[in-house]
Amino acid sequence: MKKSQWRIGLPLASLLLVPVQAFQDSPPQLTDDQLRKGTAIYPLQLNAEEDPMPLVRQYEGLRVTDVLDAMQAIGLQDIGIMDKTIRPLWRDTTDKLTHRICGVAVTYQYLPTNKPQPAKMPYEEFRKWHSHWYQTYAPEMFSRVLRPGTVVVIDAQGIEDTGFVGSNNALGWKSKGAAGVITNGSCRDTDEIILEKIPVYSKYQGGGTRPGRIEAGSINLPVTVGGVLVRPGDMVVADGDGVVVVPREQAKEVARIAWDIAQGDKKGRRSLYDRMGMPTDSTVKEQP
Repeated sequence: MKKSQWRIGLPLASLLLVPVQAFQDSPPQLTDDQLRKGTAIYPLQLNAEEDPMPLVRQYEGLRVTDVLDAMQAIGLQDIGIMDKTIRPLWRDTTDKLTHRICGVAVTYQYLPTNKPQPAKMPYEEFRKWHSHWYQTYAPEMFSRVLRPGTVVVIDAQGIEDTGFVGSNNALGWKSKGAAGVITNGSCRDTDEIILEKIPVYSKYQGGGTRPGRIEAGSINLPVTVGGVLVRPGDMVVADGDGVVVVPREQAKEVARIAWDIAQGDKKGRRSLYDRMGMPTDSTVKEQP
């Protein structure tokens, strides 16, 4: 993907809060003008040009439990695990385990609209209004920066009546390389998404379309999903046990320890497979 495709263009930038200079262990230094205009306070450093795949490859094959145990080993116990309401839409029962996700987060936030609902209108006018809302108020601008190694993380702000993920747009995200979708909102067209084998972890199922319900709020700024802080660039791992978010700063160390834990588990289970005459599967093979 060309570098220009990964950067946020001027039209998008004008819609976003502008992060202040990152600070650490000290109060943020903000001018009165910044306070009046509004600005992000949480420190954020994102290398948007960095290829996510080298880090993703370090996590391919790891389970959520391996990652959780590794995080405990470095002092991050009970940090990063999403609550149990964020569940996989479907689970692969073969040893390919294609419902699993690992990738770096691309974050997006939607907000409930405060615009008045339109009056009843002829169908052709409704179609124009519907299309205008998608293009103007609730566009999927994050799709422009998706690439292999990314995961779509949508903060739905507790909105239950809207389907944030559907069979059409999710397939489009997958075509750009996204490994899957994590959201505290709703997923619709679930039968088709299961057939398409797109990994989706969501809180709800069903819901209507965006027009008249929600508007886009921010892209690639910190969000909260499942009670967990998710920053753009953080590592996200999801499987049948749930979803865990690894802070980018510790991601390489966590992967190294997680593989040591995973290999020990694989070795123990392989010996039990042999003793019980069970055929081996991908879950007990050694790390390549």
